[in-house]
Amino acid sequence: MRVHFIAIGGSAMHNLAIALHKKGYNVSGSDDEIFEPAKSRLKQYGLLPESEGWFPEKITKDIDSVILGMHAKGDNPELIKAKQIGLKIYSYPEYLYELGKDKTRIVVGGSHGKTTITAMILHALKTLGINTDYMVGAKIEGFDVMVKSDEQSRYMVLEGDEYLSSVLDMRPKFHLYKPHIGIINGIAWDHINVFPTFENYVEQFKIFADKIEPNGSLIYYNQDENIRKIAAQVRKDISLLPYEGLKCRIENGITIVQEGGKEYPIEVFGRHNLINMNAAMLACEAIGVKREDFLQTMCSFAGAAKRLEKVAEGKTQAVFSDFAHSPSKLKATIQAVKEQYPDRRLLACMELHTFSSLSRNFLSQYKGCMDMADIAAVYFSKHAIELKRLENLDVEEVAEAFSKSGLRVFTDRCSLQEFVRSNAESNTNVLMMSSGNFGGINIKEFAQELIK
Repeated sequence: MRVHFIAIGGSAMHNLAIALHKKGYNVSGSDDEIFEPAKSRLKQYGLLPESEGWFPEKITKDIDSVILGMHAKGDNPELIKAKQIGLKIYSYPEYLYELGKDKTRIVVGGSHGKTTITAMILHALKTLGINTDYMVGAKIEGFDVMVKSDEQSRYMVLEGDEYLSSVLDMRPKFHLYKPHIGIINGIAWDHINVFPTFENYVEQFKIFADKIEPNGSLIYYNQDENIRKIAAQVRKDISLLPYEGLKCRIENGITIVQEGGKEYPIEVFGRHNLINMNAAMLACEAIGVKREDFLQTMCSFAGAAKRLEKVAEGKTQAVFSDFAHSPSKLKATIQAVKEQYPDRRLLACMELHTFSSLSRNFLSQYKGCMDMADIAAVYFSKHAIELKRLENLDVEEVAEAFSKSGLRVFTDRCSLQEFVRSNAESNTNVLMMSSGNFGGINIKEFAQELIK
C-alpha cells in the first residue's frame, strides 16, 4: 500500500505517517515547513522529506491514497495534481475511520478533557493487556507514538476534535468517526473562526451524538446543561450513561479516589480530572473492564504531556505546564492547583495564542477566569496576531477583559520570564498555560531554573 501525505509535518499527520510506516506501508510526504518534534521523529523513521516545499512530480498514479492535512490550502500544487489524475484523497479523520471501520470505536468529544480522557482509557487498556488502535492529541508516558493501527486490535480509541477536517472536507473531525461509544465531556465555545455563534458550536455536538452507531452508547457529563439537552434528544436505541466527578479526599497533597468501599491514591488531581476519570472508567466498563481494575490502573497514570503536567518540583514549590487556553480550561486548571495546594501561593501565566483567544470580540469571555490565582500574567505575541490576520490588540484592553486586580500583560517573553522569576518565591507554585510556547520559552528548562 502506497500512501502520500500532503502536509506531513503536522502533529497528527506525522504520527499517522509513522503508524502506517510501522504497519508496512510505503509512506511519502511533503510540507513547506516542518518543526520539532515532527522533524526529528520523521527523520528517525526515514520519512523526512529531502527538501521542504511542494513537489507535484511526487504525485503519481501508483499512489493508492493521498492524505490531506488541514494545513494544506486549496491551491496546493500536489493537491491539484492528485485531483487531476484521479487519486483517492482522504482527510486525516476520514482515513482514520477507514482504518477502524471494522473495530469497536470509542470517540472522546468535548471542548475540554479530550486528551486526558483518551490517555486514561489507553493507559488502562495497555496496563490490562488489551490491545487497541488509537489516536491521541499528546504524548503519553509509555506510548512511543500518538497513533497506532494494527490488524489484531478489536478496539479503536479516538480523540474527537471538533475542528474542521481539511480544505476539501469542512466537516468537524469527530463527525467522521461514527462511534459505538461516544463521550461528551463539556461544551465551552471555541473555534469562533469556524463556529461564529455558541448555538452553532453546540449543534456540532448534537450531530456527533446523532452519528453514534445503532445500539451504541453516549457517555455524557450531566452537570452541563447543553449536554443534557443533547442527551435528551438522542435516538431511542442509544444507551445513556451520565456521570459526574468521582468522590475523593486529599491527604498530604495526594488525591485519593473513593469508589466501591475502596480507596485508590492517584497521581493526577483536580475536580476536572476526577470528572475525566469517571468518563474513562465508564468507557472501559462498556467494553468489559471492571471498575476496580480500571481504578487500580489509574494509580500509575501520570497524565498526558502539558495536561497539568508537573515539570519541576522543590520542597516548597512546583511548576506545572498545561494546554489550557480557553476561559473554562483556565478556570478549572487554576482551581485544581489551588485546591491541591491550599497553603501555597499560585502564580498563573497564560498565553493568548489561538484564533479565538486573540480575537477582540472573544476577549470578554475571559472575565474572571484567573481570579483564583494569587498572581496572574497574560502573554500574547504581536507576530501571532499578524499570522492569523487579526486586528491588533493592546495591553490595556487585554487587562480590562480579564478584569483581574493586579494582572500583568506582556508582549515580550523576556519581560514575562523576568516577572515570573521575581515572583516565584518560596511556597509559590507556578502554572504556565498555553497551546503554544510563550514565544519560544523552553518550559522544562525554565521550570528547573525557577526551582533552583
